[in-house]
Amino acid sequence: MLEDFWNFIIEGRYRQLGDDDALSAWRLQCGNNYHLEFLGSFKNPSCCSRFSIYSFKSLMGGPKYPKVVGYELVNEIGGGGFSIVFRAVNIPEHRVAACKLIKLTEETSEKDRKNIEKEMRVHTALKHRHVLEFLNAVVVELKHKASYVPGIYMLLEFAGGGDLFDKIAADVGVGEEVAHFYFLQLISGMHYIHSEGVCHRDLKPENLLLDVAGNLKISDFGLSSVFRLKESGKTRTLTERCGSLPYVAPELNSSAPYHAEPIDVWGVGVILYTLLVGNTPWDEPTANSPEFRRYAAGAVFREAPWNRIGQEALSLIRGILTIDPAERMTLDDVFQHPWCIRPSQLADNNPVELADRLIRSIRDNGDLQLAAPDLNALNNPDNGMDVDEDEPMLTASHQSQFTQSLMLFSQTQSGTRYTPHLTRFYSSLGPSLLFPLVHEALEALGARCKVGPSFTNERGGEVLRLRIGGRDMRQQVFKGWVEVEKFSWRNGEGSFCVMKRDEGNPISWRQLWKALIASALVEPHVLRK
Repeated sequence: MLEDFWNFIIEGRYRQLGDDDALSAWRLQCGNNYHLEFLGSFKNPSCCSRFSIYSFKSLMGGPKYPKVVGYELVNEIGGGGFSIVFRAVNIPEHRVAACKLIKLTEETSEKDRKNIEKEMRVHTALKHRHVLEFLNAVVVELKHKASYVPGIYMLLEFAGGGDLFDKIAADVGVGEEVAHFYFLQLISGMHYIHSEGVCHRDLKPENLLLDVAGNLKISDFGLSSVFRLKESGKTRTLTERCGSLPYVAPELNSSAPYHAEPIDVWGVGVILYTLLVGNTPWDEPTANSPEFRRYAAGAVFREAPWNRIGQEALSLIRGILTIDPAERMTLDDVFQHPWCIRPSQLADNNPVELADRLIRSIRDNGDLQLAAPDLNALNNPDNGMDVDEDEPMLTASHQSQFTQSLMLFSQTQSGTRYTPHLTRFYSSLGPSLLFPLVHEALEALGARCKVGPSFTNERGGEVLRLRIGGRDMRQQVFKGWVEVEKFSWRNGEGSFCVMKRDEGNPISWRQLWKALIASALVEPHVLRK
């Protein structure tokens, strides 16, 4: 229930609002300090002019998105099973953030809301260089759905370097030095999270992001749980079964309560293996998986791909992936392992060298040349392929030696654009011809497809959209969008096609993208460097 008056932080200034103005609010406890976050919507639409937090951006002539503490939602950049992620910009302050929208519907239960509130309480209290920062949040209630989109809008640090695993070739992985560099950052972040009494419980590739300098950021605390109280040190076991099967620890297969920290330790071990090999070691850590049965029996270590892993790294992985949680290495043990004690050879290197080493596998196998061909040879100088007039400011926060070396800027009909998805390509066919071929090819590859509503981009061009989903080779769900828009080149009209993953393993998504490009329907029309 609301008190008569609440103090809200709105753009750095305190205001008092009564019950007639504010619909909801909550306190976020951070240790012994209370941080007040604005999480309300207004009964009176006239408040929109009084508080700039509630100015709006039109969405296709229908419901509108709110302006979140000065940030406008500019474009959709990703999402998950129950959320959409937007790039959000604060134009006056030249700042860029990510905004995660969890839509509220008539089916949203009180339990759902409490789970989201728990996620925000946990995330906002975590402040570490390798944890994606929670900035603020706004709630739009269902009663305003005729005017704007109901939901919980979480403002987060923008990870300008995109997904870590989007840059890794399937079944190849990264070099040991790159894996060592990012693994040290991962365990540093996880050690801090555990020191705060929090268990992540959903460590997997899609939850590991990069900032513009190439530093790892742990994200998505939707399944996290507090297992230890900081004040008293009292620890509890957990009972909820959650996580993605290739990454969960084997003790979650029973109904018994489990200790929190070993669950995350197992997860970092699977991630280290995936970094080095380019795939997960098994579908699930149960007797249902032949690969896991062979691992448990000790029969895999002389076979590919296990025999490609160096002896020190393999020793570490085996210690982390000890099946009995009581015998499993702790994070303190991991820090003391010889493979982790040695200093990183990349820690003091420049961002260009780090980016070059990270994307080496997708450059060597030709993926990068498909995603970022030499457009100087393809473009007509008079085709208007200049930088969008609004883009310099919007991309300023993304541009760095690291992101530019990763080729995260694509040339489109709208100009040079920040495009964090390296699963993209250019075609010699126009959108109206390419789109049905992409649709047919993806269905032939086993993806479920549904034509989505098109939209108009910033230069007035039509963008065709295809919603796709399915299960990968590990039986993990994937979902995302394929977008096709006009691209002019010297021989006429072509297309720019990008696959944007919402949910699923980035490595599996890359495999689907590569299979699409190699398909008989699409391959003859792909522009190459």
